[in-house]
Amino acid sequence: MSVSPRPARRFAAARAGRLPAALPVVVPVLFAAMDALLVNGTGLGLELGVSLLAAVALLWRRRFPLTVFAATLPGIYIGYIWFAPMVALYTIAVRRPDRRLLVVCGVLLATAHFLPYPISDLSFDDRRETALFLVDALVTAATPIAVGLLTRTRRELAARLDELTRSRAREDRLLSDQVLATERARLAREMHDVVAHQVSLISLQAGAVQISTADNEARAGARTIRELSVRTLDELRHMVGILRAAGADTEELTPQPRLADLPRLIELSALNVDFEDTSDRGAERSEAVERAAFRTVQEALTNVRKHAPGAWVRVRVTEEAGRGLRVEIRNGPADAAVPAPELPGGGHGLVGLRERAQSLSGTLTAHGTADGGFLVRAEFPAAEFPAAG
Repeated sequence: MSVSPRPARRFAAARAGRLPAALPVVVPVLFAAMDALLVNGTGLGLELGVSLLAAVALLWRRRFPLTVFAATLPGIYIGYIWFAPMVALYTIAVRRPDRRLLVVCGVLLATAHFLPYPISDLSFDDRRETALFLVDALVTAATPIAVGLLTRTRRELAARLDELTRSRAREDRLLSDQVLATERARLAREMHDVVAHQVSLISLQAGAVQISTADNEARAGARTIRELSVRTLDELRHMVGILRAAGADTEELTPQPRLADLPRLIELSALNVDFEDTSDRGAERSEAVERAAFRTVQEALTNVRKHAPGAWVRVRVTEEAGRGLRVEIRNGPADAAVPAPELPGGGHGLVGLRERAQSLSGTLTAHGTADGGFLVRAEFPAAEFPAAG
């Protein structure tokens, strides 16, 4: 009886996949244990015990970074190890980049590294040696913080770059689709204008022959030509409708947001928004202008959720004769009681909005306010609106 090797292969593949994922967790523990043995020797004692405890605690450094850091402090103070506390502080800098927390943890690490064990051995007689110990302690505490913040920044930049790459690929794909859709719509119009005109002339000529001729066969042939012409026109209209549905002439298939969609957007934003719209609901405007106004409000509300959680927001849409459309989004400072989502952002959304406004001969300004909030104002001139009539 033979046993299939497939389960064993799947188990080996899963095991091989878990091993690389476990290396970043296990390797620091091994190095910290070697550090403890090299510094304190193999003899059992308090120094070796707290040092090995600090090494083992690194297994949980990603889940409980602060607790693990606290567990490593006796190791550096009593056992004079440095690898485990530095790794624990590095983890805090990567996962919780709160500056006040990092300063406190850095001071604790530097203090534990600087003070001797027992504390009664502390002496300031040799000022040069004391200064060297102090510099060494500060460097030991600052290095993991700097490397951790650098690692976190690099990850955020990599994630942002990946997001921008995917966004650029989507934009290129949408642009190509738009070009293809526009070309389809143009071909549909051309085909309708040219072919329909010619077929209509054929139908009229056949009708004239059918009325004027006395020959029964010629009359029957003219009637057949006229019926075929009418059927051809019906099929042509149906085909043109399909091409336009696949192109850019039907708004139902690819609906674009307008100013009328702003109340729904604000309702779904889950923010404390005061909305005021004094624009003319019945005015004729360019679709690009209304879409740009909608996108401006959408991006501003997204930035409020990112950078000012819990803040109040005021959205105003005004329209003045001869001056065009103005969209203004103002928010207050963030509420300290509301946790920040810690989402990366580099201001590229506002750059895109500014370029969109400039392409429509408008302007967009964005800056902080005196009360700690932020203001985004977009203005689109009346010249971009289509003339009525």
